[in-house]
Order: sequence, then structure tokens, then C-alpha cells
Amino acid sequence: MASNPLIGRLEHAGPLSQVERNALQEITLNSRCIPSREDIKITKGIDTIPLVVSGIACRYKLRPDGQRRIVHILLPGDFYDLYSSCYYPSDWHFGALTRCQIVDVQRQALDELAAKHIGIARGLWWATLVELEIEREWLVNDSRPADKRLGHLFCELLVRLQMIGLAPDNSYDLRLSQVDLADAVAISFVHMNRIMQSLRNSQLLQYQRGHIKILNFERLCDYSEFDPSFLHTSKST
Repeated sequence: MASNPLIGRLEHAGPLSQVERNALQEITLNSRCIPSREDIKITKGIDTIPLVVSGIACRYKLRPDGQRRIVHILLPGDFYDLYSSCYYPSDWHFGALTRCQIVDVQRQALDELAAKHIGIARGLWWATLVELEIEREWLVNDSRPADKRLGHLFCELLVRLQMIGLAPDNSYDLRLSQVDLADAVAISFVHMNRIMQSLRNSQLLQYQRGHIKILNFERLCDYSEFDPSFLHTSKST
């Protein structure tokens, strides 16, 4: 894995030259720490794109009754909203689910790099495609039973973390609360407890102190109707 998660992620679209890696390294310096559970306000006309370099964040919306719905989980190497513009920004909330390091990447600098370097342009195009594919897959996942939705999410996170070298042996740290997981699959906290127990009893996974180990990836994929091809990585083949 590249030490810079953005570089590691973009190289799934094709190799980057050393010049391109250096350029990406240059624009992703000077990170800032965001405490767990803290929101970052995204304002109209902003000229930077937050990039997660460590930790786990999310995009979410609040319903009129105050209920939170997480619609996308952001991992190291993910931009908050790569395909929105400074004139038409996204209106999602951006929140740190764990302690995060965030870099505010200048949009203009990123645009200039994409125009100058074909490898970076290809990588950003791929990252945008994958982000949109994940959102589409979450729409489909909402139609599945709750236990399959959760299993699907665990499979997705495994593959995405493997892409940046953070999930050896089909296991990874996922220091999210069960409330966070419930908000990501649109169920109650009480129902989440029952589903987690069911998945453990079925010997599909282990979950202890924020650490997930998938005991049989192929079996969990079949159970959860998970096909990794939408992530467009070598794991898809």
C-alpha cells in the first residue's frame, strides 16, 4: 500500500508515475484532526474538497424527525464529494464517525493536476465512477432484508479497505457504534443487536471490540447478495 491513501486508491485505475505521485503528495499535506462525532460544515462556494487520510467519516442527512440516515461511509483516500462543484455543492452533512485526519485539497490545484497528468485524471475519473456506483448499490441494498443489508455493508468495507492495504486476512478495524451501523442500514439499534448476534451465530463473521473478521468471504457474499464488481477493482474478478 502507498503511504498516502489517495495515491493507493487512485492507482487501482492504473499506475501513476513518480512525478504524479509526488504531485498528489504535495497537495495532500497539512492535515487537521477532527475529533470523533464532530461535524464539518460544508458551505456554498467553498474552494476546497475535504479528503479523509485516516479514520472513518460519513455523509448523512437528518430527517424532519431528527433521525440520522448515513448514506455513504468515507474511508482513507476518499473525498467528501469529488463530483460536486464549488457553485453547486452537495447539501449532505459530513461527519467524523471516528477520529479523522482531514486534508482540505484545493479544487483548483486538483483540476490543474488532472489537466496536466493523464494518470491523475484517469484516477479521479475512476474514483468518481466508484463513488457513484457505491451510491447506486446502497439504493439496491435498501430493498434487501436487514441482515443481508448489514452483511453487504461489511463485505463492501472489507473490499474497499483491502484496496488500500488496511484489511489483512479478511479482517479490519471498524470502531463504529452499533448506532452508526443501524443508521447506515436504516434499522433500529435494538434490531441491530439481534442481527449482529445472528451473523455471529451463523459463523459468518466475528465482531469484538470494534474489530471485524469475516470468517468466509465467499459465503457471506452469497448470503448478502454481494458482488464486488461495482467497486471496479481486481477483487471483482
